[in-house]
Amino acid sequence: MTALAIARSSLSTSLLRYRRSWGLWLLLLVAPVGARFMISDEDGGGVAIAIGGQLPVLTSSVLGVWLGIVVTTLLLPIGYIYLRANTTRRQPWQIEEVTAGSRIAMMLGRFAADVAVLLAVLATLTLAGWFLGWLMVSGPLNLWQITYALWLVAAPSLIGLAAIRIFFDAVPWLRRGLGDFCYLVLWVASITVPSAADHQSSSFASNMYDFPGFMRPLVGPAPSEGKEFGIGGIEVRSGRVPLDVNAGLNAEGYAASRVAWVGISLLLVVLAGAVYRPHKQPKRATSQGRLARLLTAGPPPPANLMAMPALATSLPYLKLIIAEFRLIGAGRPFLALASLAAASGLAADYRHIGSPAALLLLIFALSAHAGRSEARGLIALTQTMALSPLARRLAFTLAGIGWSALLAIPSAAISLSAGPIGLAMVTGGIAALIAIVLSSLTHSAFAARIVLMIVWYAYLSS
Repeated sequence: MTALAIARSSLSTSLLRYRRSWGLWLLLLVAPVGARFMISDEDGGGVAIAIGGQLPVLTSSVLGVWLGIVVTTLLLPIGYIYLRANTTRRQPWQIEEVTAGSRIAMMLGRFAADVAVLLAVLATLTLAGWFLGWLMVSGPLNLWQITYALWLVAAPSLIGLAAIRIFFDAVPWLRRGLGDFCYLVLWVASITVPSAADHQSSSFASNMYDFPGFMRPLVGPAPSEGKEFGIGGIEVRSGRVPLDVNAGLNAEGYAASRVAWVGISLLLVVLAGAVYRPHKQPKRATSQGRLARLLTAGPPPPANLMAMPALATSLPYLKLIIAEFRLIGAGRPFLALASLAAASGLAADYRHIGSPAALLLLIFALSAHAGRSEARGLIALTQTMALSPLARRLAFTLAGIGWSALLAIPSAAISLSAGPIGLAMVTGGIAALIAIVLSSLTHSAFAARIVLMIVWYAYLSS
């Protein structure tokens, strides 16, 4: 097969699987429904974009830029969750990886399908923006200005998101939890790095710092000169200020930088095909050195033939909590990291170091165990047990609270205060509840892990 035929086959197969997925139609529905909540009013409802603490006058161009900024700054993690958890997350790699077909062509076909889906969502958001413009725009309604501003800001970022997903799927150590953490780092960097160039005049080089594309439309062609910009759920003062976003959209080098990010995305997909590594079962360690003995669980203890029969009805709920506690913290590597997280609470204020460190560790442990216990084929089996799946989920939440409180004991002991334990129980309980709810809905650990990491970043920043 030629590379073109392979790319076409990969594209058509992925699009067919997308079309059969109810998640795609839900995503296409969410965009127009959620568009109204992306635009804030003077009462603070929706996502605010403020200049010096005031909302801009809502012209057609401002509306398009506003929607685009919300997509590229706040909604990219949701797009990443969809791409990594949708119907195309499972690929027939057992067949593909033993063929002589071009990996680059396969990656390009899947990339084109992901881009088509994301741009279809952007198209529905554009239609919603036209309707919002008819209701909310100050002055004449210009549908072209809404469309041009929205697509120039948001489309390159969505294309880049699809390229990141393809690259992560090509590298073995980025296919799971570590890749999700790397994406969190990239997302945080993408919304913080643009501020490094806001003091410079518009040029191709300065605009290349701005992957989300939000800085130049807000700042304009000239340097920001100390202007304060805010995006998100922020308090705003009454009144509106004029904002000439067209000057920023048409500034020197801005449009070229957006096109350049599209080109970089294509190169990243080609690189993904070039460095693609097949799926392999993890190799068992053949060496039984000291490190291997420390990291392996070892054989189970021999059976005691003289032991008393097990009391199946003795405190079943307590034993279920203990079992969940042991499964969350299974393995010597976890115990070693838990010791370090608990010791970090001794360094300074528990809220600043100890609590985020313990919570980050528990995010991976809780989401991993929740994903295992909520696997699609396992629920039918656990429903036949003496205790219901709901009881197990409650026990999981209590066990997560227990682990969080346990990691806070050193900090509480040195500060002679129960405050760290109380904070740990609240944060651990919220993390465990989010993990088990999302895992029960998605039957995997992915959605819970990425959502919890975003919540962890917000908690760390606050």
